[in-house]
Amino acid sequence: MESVNADEFTVEAVERALQQLYYDPDMDKKNVAQKWLTQAQASPQAWHFCWALLRPDKVPEIQFFGASTLHVKISRHWSDLPPGQLDSLRSQLITQVSQFASGPKMVLTRLYRRGVTEADGQARCLALLELLAVLPEELQNSRIPASRRSQLRSTLAVDWSSVCFLLQQLLQRPDAPCPVRERVLRCVSSWLTLDITLKDSEGLLESCFALLKESELFDTAVETIVSIISQPDCQRFADSLLKVVPQVLGLQEQLKKSVQDGDIETSHGICRIAVALGETHCRTLLEQVDHWQGFQALVSMIMSCTGTPGHYPVDETSSSLTLTFWYTLQDDITSLDAERQTLYLQIYRPVYFQLVDVLLQKACFPRDEDYATWSADDKEQFRTYRVDISDTLMYVYELLGPELLRNLYDKLGTLLTDTTHPSSWQDIEALLFGFQSIAETVDVSYSDVIPGLIGLIPLITANNVQLAETIMFTIGSLAEWLADHSLMLASVLPVVLHGLSNPELSVACVSALKRICRECRHDLHLHANDIMAVSQAVLVKDIHKALGFLLSALPSDEILGKLLSLVTPHIQQLEKLANEPPSSANKPPIVHILGMLSNLFSTFDLNKQSERLEVTRPGQTQPHNNNPVVVVLQQAFPLIQSILNKWLNEPEVVEAVCAVFEKSLKTLLHDFAPLVTQLCELIGQMFSAYPQASALDLTRQLVHIFACEKDLFSPITALLELITNITMSIFQLGSRDHPDVVESFMQLHAQVLKRKSDIYLSDRLDIKAVFYCGILSFKFPETPTLKATCLLFTELISHCEDIPAVREVLQEDGKLLLQTLLEAIGGQSPRSLAEHFAEVLFSVSRNCPSMLSLWLREALLPPGFPSSHLTTEHKEHFCQQILREQVSKRRMKDIVKEFALLSRGLQGTEYAANY
Repeated sequence: MESVNADEFTVEAVERALQQLYYDPDMDKKNVAQKWLTQAQASPQAWHFCWALLRPDKVPEIQFFGASTLHVKISRHWSDLPPGQLDSLRSQLITQVSQFASGPKMVLTRLYRRGVTEADGQARCLALLELLAVLPEELQNSRIPASRRSQLRSTLAVDWSSVCFLLQQLLQRPDAPCPVRERVLRCVSSWLTLDITLKDSEGLLESCFALLKESELFDTAVETIVSIISQPDCQRFADSLLKVVPQVLGLQEQLKKSVQDGDIETSHGICRIAVALGETHCRTLLEQVDHWQGFQALVSMIMSCTGTPGHYPVDETSSSLTLTFWYTLQDDITSLDAERQTLYLQIYRPVYFQLVDVLLQKACFPRDEDYATWSADDKEQFRTYRVDISDTLMYVYELLGPELLRNLYDKLGTLLTDTTHPSSWQDIEALLFGFQSIAETVDVSYSDVIPGLIGLIPLITANNVQLAETIMFTIGSLAEWLADHSLMLASVLPVVLHGLSNPELSVACVSALKRICRECRHDLHLHANDIMAVSQAVLVKDIHKALGFLLSALPSDEILGKLLSLVTPHIQQLEKLANEPPSSANKPPIVHILGMLSNLFSTFDLNKQSERLEVTRPGQTQPHNNNPVVVVLQQAFPLIQSILNKWLNEPEVVEAVCAVFEKSLKTLLHDFAPLVTQLCELIGQMFSAYPQASALDLTRQLVHIFACEKDLFSPITALLELITNITMSIFQLGSRDHPDVVESFMQLHAQVLKRKSDIYLSDRLDIKAVFYCGILSFKFPETPTLKATCLLFTELISHCEDIPAVREVLQEDGKLLLQTLLEAIGGQSPRSLAEHFAEVLFSVSRNCPSMLSLWLREALLPPGFPSSHLTTEHKEHFCQQILREQVSKRRMKDIVKEFALLSRGLQGTEYAANY
């Protein structure tokens, strides 16, 4: 089988090859069989052996290969058909289609070329329908040129009237079996891909609506109806659309019964139809002002779907389908001309107030005993559903305005003060949820009901976790309002602090406290002791971020004392852990304490206080010579050093230590200066023992902040030399297992080139070595690593004039860079990176145009490089385009993307159109 001989393409040989392909465990033998079978299909003998493979006594796998072979011969090798064989082929094909009409289906769908003309009986009818359904699908999947495909689409579309008549006749025949009518519906969906218009399908659509009464055909009929009325082109045929509206409204009784009977599938399907019509054609139907009542009835039907009784997703699944319709209706109404907008707002403002009531009812939690029986997946779906409702409420506020907040406030006040009708926690929570949804994204500073809402919150008995969480999130959403009304803090802050003691509420309470401390930091002096006391008692995750905001806004003479009182217990615990031998038991608390310090320092920003002082007392900004965070870090430094000495080979601990300093650096900026030398020594120690990306990222922060500080940069330079030498050894030993280190190394040197390029003018830092590490990095498959490498070379090439070493390495091995880059563009790397490679090429074109002209043509000279899909003409055209482009980066990206598609043989494909 390894040497191909035309005489060997016999039925027996083909069957042996198929046996080998399907059942031989040896992959090499499978590949040989696959290659041989492909050659067999392309041979002239295939016109003969395919029929033998289709005999009824053959197994389906062999029959399928026979059908596939016939499909290949007809679609790709038509010219090979022996003279005078066309009539014979047609009759044999009809015979085989009839034979396989009842299965196997995979064989039948391969057997098509010309229509079946002798179909009689159910089997042949099914065969004909299958072939009709396959025609548009095959057109989509065929390899014919786009222009030819367009021509064939038009030809098929012209035949739709004949096909439509046949399909409608079959649907309307009372004796038509269910399988036949189901196949008809599938056939309709297939032909809709040819952009069949609604006007040409009116009768067929009416027949589809009639099938919704038949349970066996319901799902398929829904799919077909939705496909027909979702065609965007339907908007050109308003008269046809208006005929559909009463057909959809006619489903309301069936919808009502399905809801009463708990038939989720039926109610879901009818809802899909109503939403498809309303959402796709909302604007067109609104424009038919004379028919506004019919559209209003459709809106009411969709409202009933939104308010389907029961809880999503356990009792119903329809309501979520309707939410985007309400966005569409609102957008379309507000985009109409003034006269029609006024008319429709009179009609639909009350509808949207009703919608808010319905949505809040749907957002209600179920009874506690019912919710306890829900699965984790059901609870997650319900959470996501509430997020969607929240987004919808926020959008509706744009239409209804402050009146909506007043409406919610009045209802909440009634629930909390009406003692004659005790309210459930679910109803109270839903109204607060509505407030929070709006206040989260809308400026409510002008609302006159917020003071009343703040006054109502302490009246709520939060005896349920969900209700308490929503209270916290509502308070958090009002943090900006509280910053302008600081007297109201006394009403809500105790509620938040009280909730911190409940572990189940920690996330919501910390979120609220963090937002209050961030927005109201300058008004919390009187509350600082209470906040500190409660926070130190609970020590929940992220609470120190809130305390960072709080402390940094206190009077300067109080900050250090309160900061030390806060961190000293943690430092003492850390010291105790540092004296113990490393173990799996004491690693988590060490990482946890370091994490709390990171959170605290990430928000402890005295610069914000200085900005405020500058506004109130211009010219009197206080210096931060003894920044409290620096004082704490200096005191803790020996302890951190001690911890690292024992945990240097533990990545999680090293990352936690780096995070403490990185967060501090980002917040302190130049105030961090007293710690630079110590930190450089510490990073060098960490990286020497166990190279990690976090150490490189921390070094990059130092370079970014202190690049202009000549007196401070000496230890940073020494650290860069050490890190670079260690990373070079990683490349020499094999860097493939360290893509994160390589990525961070590329980013570090790109930052150095950008912020402190003169450092490469000395011999202490070998930029040439960095260049060759970059070349190796282009071989990595990880996208982040490749992006960082492109960033490095883009920066490096821009310094070819001012850094002699860069100029030298480009003169020596610029061609190697181009070859590596072209290899990546041509198929080695993901296509999504083409624009990043273009950045590098653009930098070369801008900074080294004369060298680029030489390198590019030499690099592309070898045949088949960087891809066998590229011709000499392709390469020359690419060279000309690249060499001309020194102005437009966007144009360079387009050139490289086109070249990447050509290299992969994808130009002109559907993928390329979306690329």
